[in-house]
Amino acid sequence: MAAKIPTLDLVRNYARVKDEMLEAIHGVLESQHFILGPDVALFEKECENYLGGVSAIGCASGTDALILALMALDIGEGDEVITTPYSFFATASCITRLGATPVFVDVDPATFNIDTGKVLEAVTSKTKAFLPVHIFGQMAPLEGCLDALDQRGVAVVEDAAQAFGAWRSLDGKILRAGTVGSIGCYSFFPTKNLGGYGDGGMIVSKDDRIAERLRKLRVHGAGATYFHDEVGLNSRLDSLQAAVLRVKLRHLEEWNEERRTVAGRYYALFAEKGLLDRVSPPVELDGNHHIFHQYVVRVPQRDDLQKFLDAEGIVSRVYYPLSLHLQKCFSFLGYKKGDFPVSERLSEETLALPVFPELSMEEQRRIVEAIGKFYGK
Repeated sequence: MAAKIPTLDLVRNYARVKDEMLEAIHGVLESQHFILGPDVALFEKECENYLGGVSAIGCASGTDALILALMALDIGEGDEVITTPYSFFATASCITRLGATPVFVDVDPATFNIDTGKVLEAVTSKTKAFLPVHIFGQMAPLEGCLDALDQRGVAVVEDAAQAFGAWRSLDGKILRAGTVGSIGCYSFFPTKNLGGYGDGGMIVSKDDRIAERLRKLRVHGAGATYFHDEVGLNSRLDSLQAAVLRVKLRHLEEWNEERRTVAGRYYALFAEKGLLDRVSPPVELDGNHHIFHQYVVRVPQRDDLQKFLDAEGIVSRVYYPLSLHLQKCFSFLGYKKGDFPVSERLSEETLALPVFPELSMEEQRRIVEAIGKFYGK
């Protein structure tokens, strides 16, 4: 029996940076600074240099990053936040956690990102923010609605949890995911392109006033120790995670390029096998630099194909099996099946295939051969 092919192999990745990682972790242990220590400050500065033109604030998770961002904009009871129904649960739960109401807009069937052409139609007098998600490692084209939203007093909070390192080229300028709106939010969950060895997150902003407030909010709203200007959260990035992330940040561009190579090989192999009439590969929007956090295809008979691949020793994932507007916990919003047909269709047709920098050509051939076998090719 051939070895199982995982969707992600962190063991292989660790082997590439083991010596650097052990040295970094040992340095934290020697320093005995574990919470918001020197490594956190250095990591924040390195992220600021990488992203350009923003202040970076480390926090405990990507979910906390979203909550803190909305708190910094004073979003709460009676406010509306426009977002996508096709995303990880935290995107919408963070809105409701603060007492605000998520207002969903359907997604683009090609990129799976929110349809920015429909966002302005959803703006009301209660709309306080727009929370787009750069899904699977590709930026949503925000330029078409930014000015109009700004004129209506609607802040833009980017959920870039899956897109650290993705960018979009516009009029010769590189715009990095998370730096376009008022606030950008990232997750460093271990499976992310830039992932730690535990939970971690980050918020960034070009607005110094917002950044300073975020720094306070992450430490119980304290401006100085034991002096609290407001009620915040306990959401601090651990020094050990920052040390790990500093090592990985040095290699991120290389690893993202390797992911893009894997994506290109998939397309070539699907074409070679005559599968493009059955498998719809990801679409990279013009001007975008997709980093393929996930490699998500659209296929007929998705569930049967997934079972077949599993029997062949190939692991795949479904992102996401139920649109957020149909989740039981959001039933109070009053949405029903059919309200967002594209998102609902994607939940039935999309499948995430293995994608990570160390995935070999031989493994990809085996994956595509198995898919071809299922479809009789």
